[in-house]
Amino acid sequence: MSEVQERPRVTEASMASWYRLTPTKARLCLCIMAFATLSALILNRPTWTLQDFDQPFYITIAYDLDKWGIFTNGQLGEIDSTYAQPRSGMFFGPIYPLLILGAIKLDPRFADAVRCSVESDRGHRDEATCEPYEIPMRLLNAFLLAIGIVAVASAAELIFQKSLIFVLSGLLALTATAFETSIFSYVMTESTIFSIYSVFAWTMVLAWRTGRTRHFILSGGVLGLLCLTKPSYLVVYPVVVLSGLLYACWIAGRSSQAGWHALAFTLAFGCVIGTWVARNIISVGKFGFTEEYGSAVLIERFAYNDMTPREFFQAFAYCTPGIGDAAFDSVHGTDSMHRFVYHTKDSFFHVGRDRRNALINQYVRLDPLISGIIREEIRTNWWRHLLASIPLAWCGMWAGWLASLLLAPLFAWACVRTAREKQPLLIFYAAPAVVMLGLDAFIGNHYTRYNLILIGPYAVGAAFILTSWLKSWRWQWRSDAPKPLSAPAALAALDEDSTARPC
Repeated sequence: MSEVQERPRVTEASMASWYRLTPTKARLCLCIMAFATLSALILNRPTWTLQDFDQPFYITIAYDLDKWGIFTNGQLGEIDSTYAQPRSGMFFGPIYPLLILGAIKLDPRFADAVRCSVESDRGHRDEATCEPYEIPMRLLNAFLLAIGIVAVASAAELIFQKSLIFVLSGLLALTATAFETSIFSYVMTESTIFSIYSVFAWTMVLAWRTGRTRHFILSGGVLGLLCLTKPSYLVVYPVVVLSGLLYACWIAGRSSQAGWHALAFTLAFGCVIGTWVARNIISVGKFGFTEEYGSAVLIERFAYNDMTPREFFQAFAYCTPGIGDAAFDSVHGTDSMHRFVYHTKDSFFHVGRDRRNALINQYVRLDPLISGIIREEIRTNWWRHLLASIPLAWCGMWAGWLASLLLAPLFAWACVRTAREKQPLLIFYAAPAVVMLGLDAFIGNHYTRYNLILIGPYAVGAAFILTSWLKSWRWQWRSDAPKPLSAPAALAALDEDSTARPC
């Protein structure tokens, strides 16, 4: 099929005066506005200690890098790195710990807070003496989110070729991320993943639209960086390659170039992740991208297979934003859904984590055991695992909290409309994020923080529907407005009116 979807650029009259002439300034304005808004919201969140949530995993690796120059497994390492040189590790990806290391080098106050927190976690200091100082990382998180929002808006403009959609999708993405500022106030990977994924998705659409080899190389390299932030995104690679081949052959009519573009994408992707694999061979002595990561996640996920029928059905109401907060106690976990609250004693999270820790204490390593554990789980609970994944996917899809109540349905509607109009680029753009939603439900858990990349597709799809409404309302208003009369008609109407008027 020829590329009939490549419509000429359409600019809305209200935006043309600034956007068409200064696209770079438009992006810069959106970035500054997003950064200012999110910075204010994130900095206004309560101050956490660096031992809260999953923060110790990352700050300990950064501490080891700063003190020893060695990338380790951090808190999961067997050696107390506060006084002895630790072993190299490969459990976590290197991107976010390196960002923390940069903040340590730039801000001595943050460096002191990290050192104190790690040393108190090892039992060498009193945690009460440590300053809960996270401002550099909170500002970095806001900056990364702003970049991601601009990337979402840029992808929307590429998909639909309308400047108004650029503005609207950017504002919708900003609104959705503003609802998630609690998780962004921690020193954790969510903002980095959202940013890198959004940039990757934009470069992916750019490569498909232009068919230029350099854009495929750029997209492959950014995906490699994403995988170095969280290893589970390796699953995105085959999805993107398949989507690219389908788009080239089915939509763009570039089947002769499809193989070369897929190769360019693969080589760039392979060069980035290959560097990390080579480092693991040299420093850790193992050929692989990570260790123990998938095994630990799966063992924790199997705990959800114990879900009762009542929990299965109530999960749909419990996880729906607004409804769940009103009908259930999602803070303290004092009702029938207490096992979905991670900090309750017998929660699914703690049951899975306790089993993982017990296996580590007994066998030290999980990778040699995981194949047998998977076989046993499939043999006895395969149907429960599949069924449990349904409510977990439902729970994970509400990225953006209350904003997703509007964005998610509009996104689904936009996918249906674009499919009917044979313009499926939105579906191709959203496919990796939707696949990751299913993967997290199948091997992960129900928390939306693992699926914040859905904010981009949600915002783009919703912006498409809203702009179509605006367009239809504008034309309806124009058609209902009285049309001006021509000069002869106006004179005739005036003459008729004067003759009908009594003397």
